[in-house]
Amino acid sequence: MNPGLALDHLTVADTTPTELVEAAAVAGARAVCLFMEPMDVLPRMPTFALYGDTPERRETRKRMDALGIGLDIAYPFTLAGRTEIECFAPALETAAYLGAFAVNVLAYDRDAARRADKFGAFCALAASFGLATVVEFFPLSQVPSLGEAIALVKETGGTAGVNVDLLHLMRSGGSIADLAAAPSELIRYGQFSDGPAALDPECWDFEASSQRLLPGEGAFDLAGFARALPCDCRTSVELPQESSLAAGVPVKERARAAIDGVLNAICSGSR
Repeated sequence: MNPGLALDHLTVADTTPTELVEAAAVAGARAVCLFMEPMDVLPRMPTFALYGDTPERRETRKRMDALGIGLDIAYPFTLAGRTEIECFAPALETAAYLGAFAVNVLAYDRDAARRADKFGAFCALAASFGLATVVEFFPLSQVPSLGEAIALVKETGGTAGVNVDLLHLMRSGGSIADLAAAPSELIRYGQFSDGPAALDPECWDFEASSQRLLPGEGAFDLAGFARALPCDCRTSVELPQESSLAAGVPVKERARAAIDGVLNAICSGSR
């Protein structure tokens, strides 16, 4: 696994894109994973505009170039039953402008055949902008596990890949052994955080979006996760900490603690 880490926007959701890039540079990250637009479900996220030739978009690209920070994953691309794929064009164009490695899909369409069709159509549209696609499985979505994410990718021709979030792997009942046994060519991305071995499913959504644990505070095997990922797999730190944010811990301090914690866990082989 490439030891260089990206800083996920969710780790410091109270930042604009330009502020996220600066925090990543200070924390020693090589890239960011960025929301293309503010999310209503993330009330801490400030308002910003990246679609079209906006000042924020130009400044984000300028700071990325100046600080040597890349863009790994662009969000949010959520596929539901009524989703019109062509509506994603402005977000995809912006992701391409910012040099994204891939765009991330979450699937909530309950109809399996339609879900596969929409995913295939999305992958084709993303490819027209020169972008790769990864699907992120999430126990509360309609692609709840690693196995089902792999099946969806295979069903659409294997042109896309899978984004494996360690938290979602654990909460879905998966294991490090499952990841190690998965087809390596389909595992395109990995996301680090820590958490308790078990948690009430009623708390899973809040945990995923707002309150994860720093490495060493939970039970996840971060070093084992790193070893199970393909050697050339890109990775990020997705580690929101609402408690630290609410306590007034500065953005750059939270970003550095998250990045350093994951790197230390990987290098030491500790949990």
